[in-house]
Amino acid sequence: MDVNVYIASLVQYGLNKKLVQPCDTIYVTNGLLEAMKLDSYDPAKPEAMSLEDILQGLLEDAVERGVCDDDITSRDLFDTKLMGILTPMPREVHQTFSEMYATSPETATDWYYNFSQDTDYIRRYRIQKDVLWKTATEYGNLDVTINLSKPEKDPKAIAAAKLAPQFGYPKCMLCAENEGYAGRMNHPARQNLRTIPVTIAGEGWHLQYSPYVYYNEHCIVFNHEHVPMVINKAAFSKLLDFVSLFPHYFVGSNADLPIVGGSILSHEHFQGGHYCFPMERAAVEREIVFAGFEDVKAGIVKWPMSVIRLRCGKKARLVELADKILLSWRGYTDEDAFIFAETEGVPHNTITPIARRRGTDYELDLVLRNNITTEEHPLGVYHPHAELHHIKKENIGLIEVMGLAVLPARLKQELAGVEKAILAGEELTGELAKHADWVEELKKQHTFTKENTAAILKVETGKVFAKVLEHAGVYQRNEKGARAFDKFVNYVNEEG
Repeated sequence: MDVNVYIASLVQYGLNKKLVQPCDTIYVTNGLLEAMKLDSYDPAKPEAMSLEDILQGLLEDAVERGVCDDDITSRDLFDTKLMGILTPMPREVHQTFSEMYATSPETATDWYYNFSQDTDYIRRYRIQKDVLWKTATEYGNLDVTINLSKPEKDPKAIAAAKLAPQFGYPKCMLCAENEGYAGRMNHPARQNLRTIPVTIAGEGWHLQYSPYVYYNEHCIVFNHEHVPMVINKAAFSKLLDFVSLFPHYFVGSNADLPIVGGSILSHEHFQGGHYCFPMERAAVEREIVFAGFEDVKAGIVKWPMSVIRLRCGKKARLVELADKILLSWRGYTDEDAFIFAETEGVPHNTITPIARRRGTDYELDLVLRNNITTEEHPLGVYHPHAELHHIKKENIGLIEVMGLAVLPARLKQELAGVEKAILAGEELTGELAKHADWVEELKKQHTFTKENTAAILKVETGKVFAKVLEHAGVYQRNEKGARAFDKFVNYVNEEG
């Protein structure tokens, strides 16, 4: 198809999605011509195509003429540049969001989420490729996803990134300076990113969505300043402040220590969204009382990880109690339970906090974390152990803590290979060999057929994730673990 048709179709797409106005048509067309390195334009009739098809057509033309290199990273940089030409200025986005927010916070986020997809910052067509299912466990239905929307870098792109000059701008992928940034081989393009400024606990922050959308309206809330992650009293205030502004959203923070924290600890940020996680649905297993805070409803949640749930109508009271629990946990050692506040000067105890609204009340889940390592468990004692690494080896961050397994993309192909081998009666070799012990155990429990094998593997993968969370819990869910948990609660009360 003629490149002029693709250009006309992209402009029409911008008009349809109200990214541009009719008076912008000539300006936007010329911007696209410049990006495509075309000197002339033969006005063409736009055709009804998906955004993916339009961009694919433009990319193929650009690659063919040497305007864009033929690798995934270069293509992503280039089509983001094209979409940036259609994306309104930040001031326009801020104004629209503010107008929508005056109607309701939910109206504002509904608009902004759709806008982030329309600009292709969230690539709808990639998100649709993700594999999602639920697995029933004693803790309720756990969410499982094999996320395919984050593109794999090919060898050429990796090599180019290594050779590329190292820059200190933006300082990381969460910095405010990413808005409108052209990107490079080792940093994604963000010309189509528009963030929403918000004030949390008197500080300047920004709201945006994750381009990979692990769950509905997966948002990221980040500090305007490039300051490191820290869990403290102020962090609890900020989380509760955010759900005051957006009561239909939950928000949580990764822990602030390696292993138990997230992948970006250098920049203070939270994750939230319009989604009810399995942990939120989990009931309080037994109620507890914190001395001096009898007005705060507290309990231990029926969950594979060790979770204290606090609920109260007054934010300040939740913040005070959460801070007391945190400070107690930071300095807490119980050798019998293999919990050490520090070893050789390295701190181990921290908390993963999650905030939400329950009607007029505020609710705060405090997940106790510990990142100690041993020779037997070099990646962490409270981390998925080696026998589970064939399914999940990565750190258990905020999203997994709440009951959504974000599994590596490799598993889609590997599980298909395991299914094929089981049905053919073949040994698991090569990249599938790591699943062999697991499959042998499954054969003792199930009779595999052509009709049920795929479904069984999905269910059992979800059960492995439940074990992953159990491994990450500092207190085991048995009588001994319950006594040790109560010992800590008593310690908090004694400290007061």
